[in-house]
Amino acid sequence: MGVPYVPVMGLVGTDLLARRDDMVMSPDPFGSGKSTVVAKAMRPDIAVFHVEKADRYGNVSCGYPVEAVVLSEAATHVIVTAETIVDRLTEKEAVGCFVPAILVDSVVHAPFGAHPGAMTSCYGIDKAHMTRYAAAAKDEASFAEYVKSCVFDVAGHEQYVERFVPREWREAARSRVA
Repeated sequence: MGVPYVPVMGLVGTDLLARRDDMVMSPDPFGSGKSTVVAKAMRPDIAVFHVEKADRYGNVSCGYPVEAVVLSEAATHVIVTAETIVDRLTEKEAVGCFVPAILVDSVVHAPFGAHPGAMTSCYGIDKAHMTRYAAAAKDEASFAEYVKSCVFDVAGHEQYVERFVPREWREAARSRVA
């Protein structure tokens, strides 16, 4: 929005302010006597998010309600990974949030791109993989090994999908396309 800060509702009374230096309490400048949290505006260089469907022009149907438009407007560059790429997508066809192509720099076809998380209408959370992740995240050494095996030792997206996405999910996705 081009402003240096923005009010954030719902954080008054939490301990978040003690842990963050980009948020402070501020009195209402219009004299109500109430205070609210204000957060420093962020302008990320790059925003990357995964969606259900996009077209080759960059129009996006997130498939779920999300603040993707705000994120896309804030970022200097926007990269969208998508389960499906279609020829043309209109706002009327979108499910959940629609992001117009003018806000998107690149679209990448990445089936199972949300794994091990869920993509609302396509697949759920991979509970077994998430359990592995949570166990690995308990200490630095095991997390480093997890990242090595699941990120650095993987040649690309296709190999990740083949290695880590459950076979039955891949087969179900193939049958939906056929």
